[in-house]
Amino acid sequence: MNIFKISFLIIALFFQSVAKAQPKTPDWVAKVGHRNTQYKSNVFLTKKYGAIGNGKTLNTVFIQQAIDDCAAKGGGIVTFEPGKYLTGSLFIKKGVNLNIGKGVELLGSENIKDYPEIDTRVAGIEMKWPAALINIIKQNKATISGSGLINAQGKVFWDYYWNLRKEYEPKGLRWIVDYDAKRPRTILIAESADVVLKEVNIQQAGFWTVQVLYSAYVTVDQVTIRNNVDGHGPSTDGIDIDSSTWILVQNCDIDCNDDNFCLKAGRDWDGLRVNKPTEYVVIRNSIARKGAGLLTLGSETSGGIRHVWATDLTGYDTGNALNIKSATIRGGTVEDVYFNNITMHGVGNVLQVNPNWNPTYSYSTLPAGYSLETVPAHWKKMLTHVEPKERGIPKIQDIHLYNVKATGAKKAINAVGLPESTLKNFTLSQIAIDGATAGTIDFCADWKFYNVSIQAADGSKLKVSNSTAIKL
Repeated sequence: MNIFKISFLIIALFFQSVAKAQPKTPDWVAKVGHRNTQYKSNVFLTKKYGAIGNGKTLNTVFIQQAIDDCAAKGGGIVTFEPGKYLTGSLFIKKGVNLNIGKGVELLGSENIKDYPEIDTRVAGIEMKWPAALINIIKQNKATISGSGLINAQGKVFWDYYWNLRKEYEPKGLRWIVDYDAKRPRTILIAESADVVLKEVNIQQAGFWTVQVLYSAYVTVDQVTIRNNVDGHGPSTDGIDIDSSTWILVQNCDIDCNDDNFCLKAGRDWDGLRVNKPTEYVVIRNSIARKGAGLLTLGSETSGGIRHVWATDLTGYDTGNALNIKSATIRGGTVEDVYFNNITMHGVGNVLQVNPNWNPTYSYSTLPAGYSLETVPAHWKKMLTHVEPKERGIPKIQDIHLYNVKATGAKKAINAVGLPESTLKNFTLSQIAIDGATAGTIDFCADWKFYNVSIQAADGSKLKVSNSTAIKL
């Protein structure tokens, strides 16, 4: 065999190995999102029910009457004349399309009393919490749409959180402050199916912006979120998919101050009790700007997160590209995740995996001077031990990254597993990272690299320790 044939064979084998690493679109991807949302053409104008768009009058009752009337008459479209409409919690019903059109600004009330408390789940724990600004709860077929603006006016709730945190932290209560600082989400879709959220502009969420909870066949399309307007609100996640299935998120643009696109499935003892997974989720053709993670899985992993297809995504100065996090009392398995065709312009970690994330927040200890018998019910849930302890150890496996390009990265990879739970079966293919340092792979097993280039300014190479079968 001459040198030309040998060279050709080597090149052919190289491209064959790369081709093998390229993922095929799973069949289930075509099945996500809403199935049938045809609405009647009936139009219900909120002005006829008494709504006034002066930015001062509280319109909750008037808008809700229009929604209720629309639903009672078989559904249709609830609309507004141009103006600014101040409101508290609204509840969308079956067959209703709440259309916030051009020239309309829905203003969230700054008074927490305008958000009635409901039974819900927040940050992985089922508890009483204020309803969102707009709610779709236990409904089949409902829509929120329009090119107008939902301005949640969340700054007053940001300030409340920071002040309470200053009070709680010296007492050893960092782990519970996020649950006691009750702040309204902007949009909640819960226990519902065949729901559409489309062409909506949102800013200044008081807490999470969009939460899809215990739901199925939901489409979130062309949603723009700007939570870094007039400040940087804490925990203002962009879109949270929480113990839900058959979800499609596409054509979105998120600028927030926490996780941009995030998948969750319950926390600790309470999350393991509920045991509902997030699965069959597609996130595509979207942008993440400021925020903690272009795609974050966790930290609430108790019910399991699996069958995720994230593709054609771009990040600008986002904290992480793919961020997987959990804790050693959280349990659950994160698996069968595909992260494809990603471009990052400035990023902290391109791949970060941490199953022992943020201990001061993740682990709960009741300080001296408090009695378990007298603390609130949600405190007791947080303090209930997971037994046996092994049930709380999360598993992270079968994660695939393909065609990822990152410039201006601080670190390429920061993946640190646990001695009792290694990070297993990661495949990285067609990866090009230009950043400050290469990073770490620790307590990992069965990692495969195909055509991976890490150009580190400090000249470092990936540090591999406590790991087996890492094929660099």
